[in-house]
Amino acid sequence: MLTSFVDGVFCCLTGKSTNVIVPVETSEPADGFEFVEVKPGRVLRVRHIMPDRPVVEEPTGQGGSVSCKRRITVYRNGQLFIENLGDRAKTELPNCQNGETEPNCTVEVELPECNSSSPPISIPEDKTNSDTAGRDGAAEAGAGEAAAATGEADQLQQPKKRRRKPKRTVVIDCERRISCCKGTHSDVALFFIHGVGGSLDIWGNQLDFFSRLGYEVIAPDLAGHGASSAPQIAAAYTFYALAEDIRLIFKRYARRRNILVGHSYGVSFCTFLAHEYPDQVHKMVMINGGGPTALEPSLCSIFNLPTCVLHCLSPLLAWSFLKAGFARQGAKEKQLLKENNAFNVSSFVLRAMMSGQYWPEGDEVYHAELTVPILLVHGMYDKFVPIEEDQRMAEILLMAFLKVLDDGSHMIMMECPEAVNTLLHEFFLWEPETQPKKESKARPETAKARPDTTKTTCETAKVRPATAQHNSSNCGSQADSKTKK
Repeated sequence: MLTSFVDGVFCCLTGKSTNVIVPVETSEPADGFEFVEVKPGRVLRVRHIMPDRPVVEEPTGQGGSVSCKRRITVYRNGQLFIENLGDRAKTELPNCQNGETEPNCTVEVELPECNSSSPPISIPEDKTNSDTAGRDGAAEAGAGEAAAATGEADQLQQPKKRRRKPKRTVVIDCERRISCCKGTHSDVALFFIHGVGGSLDIWGNQLDFFSRLGYEVIAPDLAGHGASSAPQIAAAYTFYALAEDIRLIFKRYARRRNILVGHSYGVSFCTFLAHEYPDQVHKMVMINGGGPTALEPSLCSIFNLPTCVLHCLSPLLAWSFLKAGFARQGAKEKQLLKENNAFNVSSFVLRAMMSGQYWPEGDEVYHAELTVPILLVHGMYDKFVPIEEDQRMAEILLMAFLKVLDDGSHMIMMECPEAVNTLLHEFFLWEPETQPKKESKARPETAKARPDTTKTTCETAKVRPATAQHNSSNCGSQADSKTKK
């Protein structure tokens, strides 16, 4: 610590940086590492493991199809209103490591049936099941705040009759086929993306585990991290610059079906790829990624200090990262940080990374447009990302599973590698149940032989499945009327 303090004082007096902005020494490409030049002079280290396995193509008859029909409306006051217009997927994870079954932890919006009187659910705020209950609640709230005569109550009711004009409306209509991703399938690739201060070495347990199962794994080092090149300009570490690097790595190694696994800041890059390549991204895993909010650098942050000051405080920052990133702070955790080359970046890179987190597009609507199945993993003792943020993410996403591990913190893939590997593998093998479609066609055929008194009931039963799948005019008009209310 004394050495870093002296170097920082020397930096401030002379105006010269004491940071060594060069990649650290690493092993040769023969050990499974490759060096990819994404741009002239911008080289990233990538660990690419292509296991020896028999080529087994995926059977064409397996896999479940999920209808992703969604309408997202954003009003001028910032309220987000989401309607799921498609069939709800059977979102239920298989048995976990302890043998228990984890139910779905998301809040999904369903299309109400034709005989149902409940309106669609609004994600950001709870709504009542009827329009009259909403009016009564609003009137009571207005009366409580005003505490005035009945004339003021009449004035409060007048604006409610006006129809709110949406600021933005997004309609999603697609059909996704989700199948089991086994290690023997040659068209499956796993991408592991780390966050700020990390490196591909933090995925060591996951890379070894899934490569032994026959998966092809790819893990890059971000610019300035690990053994990748570290440019000396701050613009090289903005979100869009790093996202372009990851996009080029994805194009180089992508297969027909790809699974993205991101940690912390790396989750944002996975979300970016899922938007850029929706047909190639099969599933996603978000580990302690935070809420679905747009990124913006904080003005009152310790990382806004000069580089020489951050260099003086580097031992303190490393100690703070150990306290907040691990549930236990012992010799084992310190050794994990040292061996996995975590939080071993220069002060210049760290400052540029934190100040370059500007991503205004990554708001709630941007995340709500994702139609890929997503597994959310959160460490109970994480002090960087509150659990409420991952819960909010699970509410916004269309198909999401939230799993909270009690024994981990922010670096949960290093603290609990066995539990994380088991959970990820079960998610890779998960596929939705195929809903039988022949039953709806068989019911009208049997109805032909029945008396005339039962024809009307059978005709209504024939219409209901069609409206649930194809959103016909009858049911669609009712849903629209409920939405406008």
